[in-house]
Order: sequence, then structure tokens, then C-alpha cells
Amino acid sequence: MNYCKGFLTLLALVLLAGCAPQPQPDHLTQIRERGVLRVGTLLGPTTYYHEFESEGGLEYALAATFAEQLDVELEIVSRYNIKDLFGLLDRGQVDVVAAGLDRTPRRDRNYRFGPPYQEVAQRLVYRQGSRTRPRDWSQVDGEVVVVAGSSHHDWLRRNSERFPELRWRATNEHDATELLRAVIDGEIAFTIADSNILDMQRRYFPNISVAFTVRDNLDVSWMLGPGRDASLYAEVIQFFGDLRQSGELDRLVDQHFGHVSQFNYVDTSLFIDAVQTTLPKYRDFFVEHSGQLDWRLLAAISYQESLWNPRAVSATGVRGLMMLTLPTAEEMGVSSRLNPEESIRGGARYFERMLGTIPARIPEPDRTWFALASYNIGYGHLEDARVLTERQGGDPDRWIDVRKRLPLLRQKKYYRQTRFGFARGDEPVRYVGNIRRYYDTLVWLDERGRIPAQPLEISLPIGSGDEVN
Repeated sequence: MNYCKGFLTLLALVLLAGCAPQPQPDHLTQIRERGVLRVGTLLGPTTYYHEFESEGGLEYALAATFAEQLDVELEIVSRYNIKDLFGLLDRGQVDVVAAGLDRTPRRDRNYRFGPPYQEVAQRLVYRQGSRTRPRDWSQVDGEVVVVAGSSHHDWLRRNSERFPELRWRATNEHDATELLRAVIDGEIAFTIADSNILDMQRRYFPNISVAFTVRDNLDVSWMLGPGRDASLYAEVIQFFGDLRQSGELDRLVDQHFGHVSQFNYVDTSLFIDAVQTTLPKYRDFFVEHSGQLDWRLLAAISYQESLWNPRAVSATGVRGLMMLTLPTAEEMGVSSRLNPEESIRGGARYFERMLGTIPARIPEPDRTWFALASYNIGYGHLEDARVLTERQGGDPDRWIDVRKRLPLLRQKKYYRQTRFGFARGDEPVRYVGNIRRYYDTLVWLDERGRIPAQPLEISLPIGSGDEVN
């Protein structure tokens, strides 16, 4: 009898255990079991965008690297406004939000922030020439429009009592880039823009002017939702720590933003004007002789070299649209450096040769940046800088590391250790940065059909032989 009671008691316990809810795997384990990392982001040029059949943007590059590390597929869930993005996170429909968002008191109360991976400033902007530049909030004489749910919106809401005369509103109808366009088109007076977005847009719209900085030194981080365990959060912290230590984080940020922070209004305006008035004269030549190169990169090199002036000449004797030396011109089969087509053909073949000298193990886009530096300063001096980079513990196969050492070739204590000696190493750094900006602008304009396609009509004299006689 006692045996039967004990058996029945044991059976009851087993049945109860079978009915009890089983412990759920942690967040990170769930992601690995499903085989997919879901990342929410905003559509935009600094975060995530589609380009033909590929995807791009800093947030996409970071998320793809993280998913690869977890050995899962990446699913990007994109939205146009921040409110929708936070909704995805609140409902657990995405694992993380990677959208270039900064930390605010309101967000800090509800979400976990990963380690900062970028720093931005927020600036009040207006269209140049539309009004007198305001120096502080008391001088702002028009309405300020910001994206609803943004940190700009949050800041204005928290500080509106300090500026009772200030007129402002938040909108869900436009994203940050569209608000900058609205400023340019005169549809709104002011907006607040993050410095990284502003830097990118000023390459195409130089008339965007900065009134003053609203907030500075703001950390940008990934965000994780409420009510989750810390397993994914710990992995995100480890990921960014490893990425920073390896130098890969600096490389990715530099790839997307390293060449846009230096803005020159006059230079940018002159370039955009030249695209409209001068480039159409030579566009067909760039396309015809580009070979395996992107014709827009070839055109960017030419603008940096000569401002698309076929009769350009330097004090050192280089001449023409591609500013070839006489020995290089002869080697490339160019009979007249003043002939635009011959100069473009010769410059294209010479740049292809430079690309061919760069070690094949170096991936793009670094390989192109190295080739551009070689075109400017010579392969020997570039190799000297790469050797210095390796000696100092940097990566000689990464442009971001080598460009830090190129200026050292001006200093005796460094160049006396090199094979080719003194060089103006700061020049190729500026050279590559300028070409990257020109190239990005040409790509943007070309994809939107804003480079005029006119019949080739060259009014400048074309030499029949080289001008050295």
C-alpha cells in the first residue's frame, strides 16, 4: 500500500514537471538557433541604402560584420522614420537597432546602448545667402524643422522654455537628408543636422551653411530593446571592443566618412560648376578610354590634376588634362600631352599600371587609394611609407594606417631610414582625399542624371605635337 502511494506521488511529480514551462534560451542562443540576426535601421546615405543590386552604408557594414562573427544570416529591417524603428525594438521584431543614433536621457531610460563607435556634432543649418547668419538661438529668425522622434526633437522639447520666441516643429514626413534638401530649396528656413550627414550632403549642395553648433561630441551607438537578457548585449560589447582593437572599426568609419569632413565651399562650388560646363566636353573620352576603370574615377583624377584644363602646366613640367610627365607620356604612347583624348588615354593606362603594382592581397578600396598615392608621389615613396608603417606597428596594407606615416617622409629622422629619401608625403594624403570627394560627387550626380550629356565640342586648341620643342 505504501509502495502504491509512493509510486502515485512520483507519477504526479513527473506529470507536473512535464506541464511546467521549460526555461527559454537566452537572446543570443535564440538568434543562433534561428540562424538570423535582425537589425533595424533607417534608410539613408550614412546608414543603409541600396545601390543597384548591392547594399551599403556604415551601419550595414558593421551589422554584416557582426552577423558573420555570429555565423548567422543578416536580415536588415529598414524604416523611414525613427518612431517606427523604436516600435520594432519595443515589440522584439528586431534584435538591435543600428541607425546612427546618439544617446539621450529619454532613450537612456528605455534602452541599452552599446559602446560608442562614432562621434558627431549637431549643427543648425540654413541656405547661404537667404538671411544673416544667426550666432545663437536668440538670432534665429525663422522656423526650425526637425525629424520627429530624433534627438534634435528631444533636445528642442527639453530646452524650448529657455527660448520662448523660438519657432520650431517636428515632422514625420521627411528624413534628415530631405530636410537638408528642403533648406536648399527654400521650403524651410532651418534644420538641425548631424555632422556626418551634413558633411556628405555638402559635397553636392555647398550652399548649406552652418549657423552654429547646437551640441558637440555626441556618441553614436547601437541600441538594444527593453526586457531582454544581457547575452546579446555582452556580445555587442565584445564585438566593438575587438573591432576597435584590430583597427577594423577605424577603417570602416574612414571608408565611409574619412574623406568628407574637410569641406571647402569655393572648391566644391567650382567643381560642381565644372561638372556642368566643362566635363561634358571630355566625358566621351573618359568613358571610351576607361577600360577596366570607372570613368568617373578617371574624371576625378583629371580634375584634381588639371581642373579639366587641357593646357594646364606645372612648374615641374607636367602638362595636360592628366598632367603627365614627358617620359611617362612617351612610355604610354602619347605624342601630345595637350591633346585631351591622348592625355586621357595615357593617364588611364598609367593609372592601370599603378594599380597593377599594388600587391594583389590588398583589398578594395584601399588598393585604389594606394594606386592614387603612387600616381601622385611615385610607387617608391609609397613603399617607403608602408615600410615605416610596419616598423611602427601599423598595417602596411591599410590606407588609413599608411596615410598617417606618409607625412613623415618630410622629416629627416624618418626619410633617412628609407630607400627613396625625402618626399612631400602630405601631398598624396590631400590628393587621395580630394579625389575621393570628387569621385563620390560624380557618382551621386551621374546616378541622378545630373551630368549633362552634350555633343563633344572642344573649343580649346588641340596640339598636334608635344610642346617641349
